[in-house]
Amino acid sequence: MRTLLVSLCLCLTAGITSINAEDDDGPRMLENQPLVGTNVNAHGNAGAPASIRVDVNMTLVPVAVLDSWGRNVLGLDRENFRVFDGTEPRPIVSFTRSDAPVSIGLIYDCSRSMSPKFKIARQAPAKLFEHLNPEDEAFLVTVSDRPELRHDFTTQLNDLMSTLLFVNPGGSTSLLDGVYLGLHQMKKAHNPRKALIIVSDGGDNNSRYSLRELAQLAAESDTQIFSICLWQSPQSAEEIAGPALLAKLSQVSGGINFMTSDGGAMDSTFAHIGVTLHNEYMLGYYPSGDAPAGKYRKIKVQVLVPAGVPKLQVFARSGYYVPEK
Repeated sequence: MRTLLVSLCLCLTAGITSINAEDDDGPRMLENQPLVGTNVNAHGNAGAPASIRVDVNMTLVPVAVLDSWGRNVLGLDRENFRVFDGTEPRPIVSFTRSDAPVSIGLIYDCSRSMSPKFKIARQAPAKLFEHLNPEDEAFLVTVSDRPELRHDFTTQLNDLMSTLLFVNPGGSTSLLDGVYLGLHQMKKAHNPRKALIIVSDGGDNNSRYSLRELAQLAAESDTQIFSICLWQSPQSAEEIAGPALLAKLSQVSGGINFMTSDGGAMDSTFAHIGVTLHNEYMLGYYPSGDAPAGKYRKIKVQVLVPAGVPKLQVFARSGYYVPEK
């Protein structure tokens, strides 16, 4: 535990600030709880879990650990994590802090309701790209009456910015169809780590696919979904329901839903996602051999911290579908 305290102190001196722990009577177990609909604002507060599927024999679980201000906490060791498959604790046999190349899909809501927000929204990905590596790649899908792949995978990320400059918002919103297209496009990714980033006010009024169908597809995918919900004077029922829709998609996939009413905060939100993608912990374990094929298995990740350590937030996937043997 002394090593953990030293590591966290180093993080604090580098600019990470936190709120004091609520209890002083011993270690606390922080875990990813199934908080359906929980959001994160532009400063990174609050959170929700998500899901992962088994890859070959080992289950890999990406985990982000943030302080109360939403900043990434580094310096944790294997001994600070616990993983439960169902109710059974499983040994962590692989532990890394992942800085591997990432394949990213931008899903941009370009419907009529985004018109007053789009001028700022189209510029914000520049801050994401500043925090990515040369091996990272991305594609762009826009959503209005129907989803459209505007730019295929590229490592020339500024090309996506140029494409967005020629997009004008209008029409209805087929957001869930856009996410569906993004998940299928991700099958062409060149990197094993994958993430979608949705920019939207969350309203959907023209999709063929339902939230339930997309939630299941996202749970089966190994693609994390981060979402940025622009919450500015919602008018329609679809816009009012937007935050819960985006939170659900992020929850089932392992990402985080950010809420903002200030378009200017999008720059820092995109930057935060970029930093998080390259500062996640990757936990690997072997699940129980008696899990029935095709069934959904819950995962619970806990972080053991000593008393007095600032309060931390744990973002981890909450389950996987057992593959056919």
